Amino acid sequence: MHNESRLKRTTRLLVRDRYLYLLALPGLIFFLLFKYVPMWGLVIAFQDYSPFQGIRGSEWIGLEHFIRFFSHEDFYLLLRNTLAISMLNLLLFFPAPILIALMLNEARQIVFKKIVQTIIYFPHFLSWVIIAGISFIMLGQADGVINSILDALGWEKVAFLTNKSLFWPMLTLQNIWKDAGWGTIIFLAALSGIDPALYEAARMDGAGRFRLIWHITLPGIRNVITVLLILKLGSVMDVGFEQVFLMANVAVASVADVFDTYVYRNGVLNGEFSYTAAVGMFKSVVGTVMVISANKLTKMFGQDGLY
Repeated sequence: MHNESRLKRTTRLLVRDRYLYLLALPGLIFFLLFKYVPMWGLVIAFQDYSPFQGIRGSEWIGLEHFIRFFSHEDFYLLLRNTLAISMLNLLLFFPAPILIALMLNEARQIVFKKIVQTIIYFPHFLSWVIIAGISFIMLGQADGVINSILDALGWEKVAFLTNKSLFWPMLTLQNIWKDAGWGTIIFLAALSGIDPALYEAARMDGAGRFRLIWHITLPGIRNVITVLLILKLGSVMDVGFEQVFLMANVAVASVADVFDTYVYRNGVLNGEFSYTAAVGMFKSVVGTVMVISANKLTKMFGQDGLY
């Protein structure tokens, strides 16, 4: 009887919200076809996969690819570069949309606010090829705009594109310029949900603008920040192949080689599909562990978490 009543309740809810589920159906189909079904292909990470023999006909070799990967001389170099770029993005890029959203929320001139939003949203729609091209024009050592200005001022030119110590900060600044404005959309939406009566009550108690931000605005969007941070930690091993690939060169190879470029080089160019599937599986496992750990830690501090 209990199971029957639960079935009836579930059916009633499905019928009641049928249009919402219908609206979500294309997204569900997308994730099913392109995210879950391809997971069957992970089995080739444990095989000596041959496209001619297929998954069923390829030889099973167990953990051989994982052992080869973890014992490879470049493993720690790849891990260092990937984590360094991810940590810089986490420390500098992730807070940027929050700060921009807070500043836009404080703006009182609607026209000014709309203009600024349009300007900072625009770079998101540019491809990384265009971003790389702009970077070469601006930062080139021979005839780059910035170095031309430095030379005109009598200062020494800076090798922005071939300096190893500048490569990671350059990638982080590119990310901030391209996507920080777009990321403010979620935070601005969260800010619009804060009850205005809270601000009025705080102002009557003598709270200034910074007090309002610290005690009302930030706590009001804390759950959104937490959820996005957990999701960001889940992609700690993904630093953006296209960006790194376009900006890398021989001079910065030791700091530009990451797991994504390694997979491209060995999987696409050399055809080692099973080996690079093992690398991809390692990245996914690390991301899953990070999400679960961060979510559990979040709940320990009394927040809702992701699930």
